[in-house]
Amino acid sequence: QVQLVESGGGSVQAGGSLRLSCAASELTDSTIYISWFRQAPGKEREGLALIYTHSGVTYYDDSVQGRFTISRDNAKNTVYLQMNSLKPEDTAMYYCAAGRAIFGSFFDPRGYTYWGQGTQVTVSS
Repeated sequence: QVQLVESGGGSVQAGGSLRLSCAASELTDSTIYISWFRQAPGKEREGLALIYTHSGVTYYDDSVQGRFTISRDNAKNTVYLQMNSLKPEDTAMYYCAAGRAIFGSFFDPRGYTYWGQGTQVTVSS
């Protein structure tokens, strides 16, 4: 059973930056890729960025392309999400998730087996 633990959330003013971390208990054949999602109150969960843990290949949702960067450090079993130029609309609970087989689109939740508990990001204007 792989465990994912997010950290790095907090409160920041608009235009600021945060780096989120997703620490995995282990990287296995069930963690072929790890993604970041977010969910704001009253809104649907949305996928933001994906990274293949072996190759480092990345994919981004258009909403964060150019502002957010996903990366990984396999020696630390950790995936990061660097968030720059934050906006109030980025306020949400941020989750990481891991899977082994894409189901439909990159961010279809059916393609993810493991989920973290989330870390809150609040951006004030």
